[in-house]
Amino acid sequence: MKKFLGLTALASLSFAFAAEAMATEWNVSVWGKRRAFTEHVEKLAELVSEKTNGEFTMNISYGGLSKNRENLDGISIGAFEMAQFCAGYHRDKNRVITVLELPFLGVSNLEEEVAISSAVYNHPAAADEMAQWNAKLLMTSPMPQYNIVGTGEVRDELAEFEGMRVRATGGIGEAFKAVGAVPTSVTATEAYQAMESGVVDTVSFAQHAHLSFGTINRADWWTANLNPGTVNCPVVVNIDAYESLSDAEREALDSSVPEALDHYLANYGELLKKWDAVLEEKGVEKVEISDEVLAEFRSKAADPIREAWIKDMEAQGLPGQELYDLVQKTLADQRSGS
Repeated sequence: MKKFLGLTALASLSFAFAAEAMATEWNVSVWGKRRAFTEHVEKLAELVSEKTNGEFTMNISYGGLSKNRENLDGISIGAFEMAQFCAGYHRDKNRVITVLELPFLGVSNLEEEVAISSAVYNHPAAADEMAQWNAKLLMTSPMPQYNIVGTGEVRDELAEFEGMRVRATGGIGEAFKAVGAVPTSVTATEAYQAMESGVVDTVSFAQHAHLSFGTINRADWWTANLNPGTVNCPVVVNIDAYESLSDAEREALDSSVPEALDHYLANYGELLKKWDAVLEEKGVEKVEISDEVLAEFRSKAADPIREAWIKDMEAQGLPGQELYDLVQKTLADQRSGS
């Protein structure tokens, strides 16, 4: 009888260890703090856990696993299974998706941003390039058009951008450079300090980031309609980790992406509704740029930068024109409902 009970106990213990071993736990590297920009990652983790009865969980780390500029490198060596990064942080490593950062693409809302990002992420050239880093593009982090905050006198004429030191990355930085500004690509987490110390005069961000990283607290004014473009920040997963998931786990992850993005869009929409109240509360002047100045900005930044980007991509053997055309076709299809 004792022998039987011992075997039963051993079998129970073995089953418990096996059940524990079967559970899947991913580490996820993001930065800053929880905010509108990370809500889809938080929602994804919640959904995946629910759909797998807690057998597939994600530990989301805000800066504890890697610096934001090193998240793609961390994915490539398997330091963690999922991460968020922005294309402008290392344009040479993710050339294909920088098409989404070209200035003045004409994107008018977050739904359109999701559509064009998804189209580019699904292009074979994007998948092939990310595979070099053992990364699979999972979902975008859609952001509205960037605008700048600044201190001192309002800059609402193009001539006033000459020599302006602006925190701006990717295509936005190129756009400001085209009109005489001096862009610097300090990371989001460094932007407040750069503004405080006078390294930059102005900072280009989406609304949530001006709030999250405190730049709105140093601002005297904010441009409401400059809208030079936005940055593209994918969420990627390590390919080996993704392929090692069970069929049920992979289904739980993939099927949760649309739901996570819907949650993100709804949450960001609420933030945008409150933005004017935030400006009033913090005493920040809302500046409207004239149509004439905007037209001049586009003429100097949009076409030349786009053509140079296409030429550069084609010279590297990448389908630059095809990718740009894909973005424009997707926008047209989105607006027509096709």
